Amino acid sequence: MSQVDEVIAQRLDSSVPLVGQVARYIISAGGKRLRPALLLLACGALGYQGAQRFNIAAVIEFIHTATLLHDDVVDESTLRRGRPTANESFGNPASVLVGDFLHSRAFQMMVDADDMRIMQILSEATNIIAEGEVQQLMNTHDASLSEAGYLQVIRSKTAKLFEASTRLAAVLSQNTPEIEAACADYGQALGTAFQVIDDVLDYDGDAGEMGKNLGDDLREGKVTLPLIIAMQRGSQEQRELIRQAIEAGATDELSKVIDIVRQTGALQATRQAAAEQAQQAIDAARRLPVNNYSEALLQLASQLLERRV
Repeated sequence: MSQVDEVIAQRLDSSVPLVGQVARYIISAGGKRLRPALLLLACGALGYQGAQRFNIAAVIEFIHTATLLHDDVVDESTLRRGRPTANESFGNPASVLVGDFLHSRAFQMMVDADDMRIMQILSEATNIIAEGEVQQLMNTHDASLSEAGYLQVIRSKTAKLFEASTRLAAVLSQNTPEIEAACADYGQALGTAFQVIDDVLDYDGDAGEMGKNLGDDLREGKVTLPLIIAMQRGSQEQRELIRQAIEAGATDELSKVIDIVRQTGALQATRQAAAEQAQQAIDAARRLPVNNYSEALLQLASQLLERRV
């Protein structure tokens, strides 16, 4: 990971000072670097030790960071990773434009790999992520969103980059289609579980630990699985309260919404949904060669359910 950070630092260089300033601000905020770490672990599991893994891992982080910059502008977020968002510190125009720079720099770095298959996977992933973002925007304040509609968004918006991260390890190691499928299945299932747990924490987390405000999803009108299940299980009065909160994007009733989510068992049911996805990731990891790296992938999926930040 330290070598990935070196690549990131080198490729953030720009003749426009504000570009590097904004990009370094968000990248240095202490994120989990989970997606590039997945790529490195999967490469290790498949025995690939080439230097290109550091370049592609940095590409993955740049794409992810670009989406964060744009997300925070769209969501009007003010806090990420425990400190003001880039848009809060530098303004919306700078955040959007630096996000564009990171996307374009990522594509420059993809070309360095000189592999059309890598370009295909990453270009498809970025396109599907963008579609997921637009679909989520269309779904905001829609209290009728189904569980299937919710899963479609998170598999596009979040899980797709996880899937690309692990799939690319199989491509870099020139592995079989069966191994590539196992890697992709692992990444998608892990990414889905990761986002489901993230949505649980918006109603059952600690703002200080998470580095963001509780209830942000509700304020933004995002309909997530805890709310969907609570509306399915709640009384007519409880459903109506949640519906009004979603449609208005109001957090003045947040404490009541949290109480309903807990009383209906929606948090437990949502965690169970995440556990099922985590088990799918575990099953996929068991299709990989057995070594310390694949064991780490297994442990990561197992421990994901204990995530608190």
